[in-house]
Amino acid sequence: QVQPVESGGGLVQPGESLRLSCVPSRTIAGIKFMGWYRQAPGREREFVAGIVGGGTTSYSDSVKGRFTISRDKAISRVYLQMNTLKPEDTAVYYCLMRNPYGDYWGQGTQVTVSS
Repeated sequence: QVQPVESGGGLVQPGESLRLSCVPSRTIAGIKFMGWYRQAPGREREFVAGIVGGGTTSYSDSVKGRFTISRDKAISRVYLQMNTLKPEDTAVYYCLMRNPYGDYWGQGTQVTVSS
């Protein structure tokens, strides 16, 4: 029953910004990876950004330089700051939290970039 819960999605114009956040519905012990993925209509789910336990981050080429992932490890909250948004960023964004026992996926939050 425990799962990450995303918030912060919405409708914005090209060039604007959004910040997504994600926190578990109940404590998930031993998180070693947090990440953001997205799925656009007619496309497969793809990796966007991730942060490992030690704090090292990684990004897909399509968002590098525009998006920033960060966390508040005390409460297991992960953020995705999205700047200079493009229509191509339109997708459902999913949060992933991983511990030694498995992967925990959120239900997603819609991000729409349109003029």
